Amino acid sequence: MKHYRKLVFTLLALSATALTFTGCQTIEGAGEDIENAGDAISDAARGAS
Repeated sequence: MKHYRKLVFTLLALSATALTFTGCQTIEGAGEDIENAGDAISDAARGAS
């Protein structure tokens, strides 16, 4: 029974770690998209003036 609990705990820990790393990559990608949109707006504003 102890080995079963250890296995379940290990699987939960690995799942949480995987979700954490996936979330970081998603947020990083969103940040890059927002930065690119800001650059495009700035370029358009410079061109309009």
